Amino acid sequence: MPSSAEEKLHQVRLVRDAHKTTSDETAIRFEHVTKQYKLYKNERSRFLGIFNTKSRSLVGVVNANDDLSFEVKKGEAVALVGRNGAGKSTALKMITGVSHPTSGIITVNGRVSALLELNAGFDGQLTGRENLALRSQVLGMTKAEFHEVEEQIVEFAELGIYIDQPMKMYSSGMKARLGFALAATIEPDILVVDEALSVGDRKFRAKCIERMSDIMSNKDVTIMFVTHESKAAQEFCTRGIVLEQGKMMYDGDIEDAVDYYNNEIIQLPDNGKSAPNASA
Repeated sequence: MPSSAEEKLHQVRLVRDAHKTTSDETAIRFEHVTKQYKLYKNERSRFLGIFNTKSRSLVGVVNANDDLSFEVKKGEAVALVGRNGAGKSTALKMITGVSHPTSGIITVNGRVSALLELNAGFDGQLTGRENLALRSQVLGMTKAEFHEVEEQIVEFAELGIYIDQPMKMYSSGMKARLGFALAATIEPDILVVDEALSVGDRKFRAKCIERMSDIMSNKDVTIMFVTHESKAAQEFCTRGIVLEQGKMMYDGDIEDAVDYYNNEIIQLPDNGKSAPNASA
């Protein structure tokens, strides 16, 4: 039986579905975007390859995203749907600026809040509070803006006295809590969510879903949601883009996109061609 938070998310989807965006303002645009990863024999060869582009240790090249072109209007809720290795997470990382395309142009208009790799990028020598201050600056917040929401973030994370302890003492779950608390406190123009939220226990996860639903209920916020679960895509989004081996296979209404994924993509054999460290 779905929780009250999940039911609220479903209601948000219904509201968005009934008021599909008519905005002509572009939030995200991909123009012939390709992201390429070079494959080497080992880590030493990878390092040497930085200085020698013709290294014999290069064993192959993978296009995690292959000539992607699409446009997302302000206020749209779009799911990137595909199997593991389809290039979904790679696309999101480029939207957030964590990664950059090998070729092509990406345009992003507005402040991005990213709910992906929540436990990554923290400095273990700094306390949780110090890491929050540092990350807030990376996300474009001023010191004054951060101080206004600092205690709100700390309270949401529910880390108690550990908030003022070095993060090398944190478990991966504690880091993820802190990452979500910060990302969820920002009032974004674009919300980027990678896969289902598995942050902490059931009670904390329900709180995360509740906060997500609050953000998503603002029809001016653009949603980019990554998943390989068709049910989740249908719950959160009104449009679906299906990816397979880095290529866009389908772009349209979420119900039609899910049907295409279930009937066409899942049936395909898995050839194992996925980008390193970019499994989605």
